[in-house]
Amino acid sequence: MLKRGLLVIAGALFSTAGVSSAAVNLYVQDFNSDDTANWTVNNTTAADGLANFFYDYSSIGVPIAPNGTGTRGLKMTANNSANVFGGLSVSPTGQNFAGEYKVSFDMWQNYVGPLGVGGSGSTQISMFGVGTTGTTDSWIGGFTASGAQGLGFGTTLDGGSASDFRAYSSAATTSYPSGNAVYQAPAGAINNSAAYYMSAYPAQIAPAAQTTLFPGQTGTTDAGETSFAWRRVVIDVSGGFATWSIDGTAIAKVNLSTVTLGGGNIFFGHDDTNAASSTDPNRADLNVTLIDNILVEQVPEPASLSLLALGGLALVRRRRA
Repeated sequence: MLKRGLLVIAGALFSTAGVSSAAVNLYVQDFNSDDTANWTVNNTTAADGLANFFYDYSSIGVPIAPNGTGTRGLKMTANNSANVFGGLSVSPTGQNFAGEYKVSFDMWQNYVGPLGVGGSGSTQISMFGVGTTGTTDSWIGGFTASGAQGLGFGTTLDGGSASDFRAYSSAATTSYPSGNAVYQAPAGAINNSAAYYMSAYPAQIAPAAQTTLFPGQTGTTDAGETSFAWRRVVIDVSGGFATWSIDGTAIAKVNLSTVTLGGGNIFFGHDDTNAASSTDPNRADLNVTLIDNILVEQVPEPASLSLLALGGLALVRRRRA
């Protein structure tokens, strides 16, 4: 009888463990079909920013993203001719995510070469975040004090800024500064030259297919840059925090009790870091952020798992009786 009871307990625990990893998919987008009609574009420079939701990124020599099929994705680029400090953000129309959830997606950052030093106008930034209304532009020009633009994270294309890794919120409308505790690198470092980033993101070369199409894409990225490789980006909203990581390396962790969020949607964006437009003839093709294979999933809360475990133990007691 004791042996039978132990087996039931083990079964209950195994079942609970299985449930803890059984996430519920809330939103999935692989861009393999044209989904333009289901996205909202918020653009500070409407004549110059661009979002293409059915872009074939193999046209610039970028290989297929690792977590999906096909070479269609979201392409974003900005300030290619207007000479205006600006950018854009996009959100899936009408989405609203609450509770504890995780946002994951593949990201490729590309810039005008030569790689490493970067070419004309290559210091731009890829953005993404949570807690937005989805109808307000979330960009580095400043997050509103009300937090209506959400909680944003970003990394530069070419490592050409003193602040290559950034986090924005209603508590840090011009980004949390270097040394702030939200950043997970030692001493809160945010420049790609920090050893923390250099070890996580080794130097890359442009794909052979891209150098064939664009011979100026020579050289290698500096270690610590996140460009010229497919990266899996995760924003984990759980336990009262939003934790941002790239390829498993934690970049920033923000206490949600310290910020005001405007809504429950997500966003993706691309901004220039200054007013000058690139003079390279291929700028709109090469200074870009690519997004693919978006997944938003909700994992059962610990309280729910506890109830399941208690249910399993109650079953054991009934069988013993």
